Amino acid sequence: MIITSRSNERVKSARALQDAKARRETGLHLIEGDKLVSDAVASGARVKTVFAKESAKGFDGIETIFVSDGVMDAIASAKTPQNLCAVVETPDTACPEVYPEGLVVVLDRLQDPGNVGTIIRTADALGASGVLLSPDSADPFSPKALRAAMGSTYHLPIYIGIPGGELSRLIAQDFTCICGHLKGSETLPSITRRTALVIGSEGQGVSEETAAQCTLYRMPMRGRAESLNAAVFAALMMQTILNAIPEE
Repeated sequence: MIITSRSNERVKSARALQDAKARRETGLHLIEGDKLVSDAVASGARVKTVFAKESAKGFDGIETIFVSDGVMDAIASAKTPQNLCAVVETPDTACPEVYPEGLVVVLDRLQDPGNVGTIIRTADALGASGVLLSPDSADPFSPKALRAAMGSTYHLPIYIGIPGGELSRLIAQDFTCICGHLKGSETLPSITRRTALVIGSEGQGVSEETAAQCTLYRMPMRGRAESLNAAVFAALMMQTILNAIPEE
């Protein structure tokens, strides 16, 4: 059976997950695209339902609903949807009592979902131990952030919590907290096996409360640009810090 009506209740429920309120209320999110769905399944994400075009194949043990091209267009946010979409249970984002050793990347009021997803992908690629987002950052489980993360959302812990309290917890656990800041030093502090890197919002940087808990660092700029895109700065800083973390 192929669903051809955009008014179908299952279709409407899936499409609603494009909205942040629906994601919060249901604890579910929507992923789009053949590779992202396949990666989510392979990563052990809790995929509840796959929506597939008639020509696509489903996955063993996962409910698959076949839909027409027009219905897939209605479910997906992409202008040219691929063959698959899926409804996935959102992982637990509660902050841990004890943070994992390594590099924890903290996003403070980062508004652009593309930047959020790119930073998560970079953190995964470079070997960070987790990403912590403030509640007023872009939703890491929004369609745009998930597309930018390219499956990395399911590869490392994603936490959501108030930066002030969580930075205090990190400091109490012997983490060195570093944030990019225009008033910072151009010399990095000593890097340890417990380091938190804080990235502030694209327009305003980190909050004053957050800055007060961190060592402020200004990346040397040899050209005339005063700053970098948040995701680019995060990538450069992650690489620098992870290369400097001492071996056990």
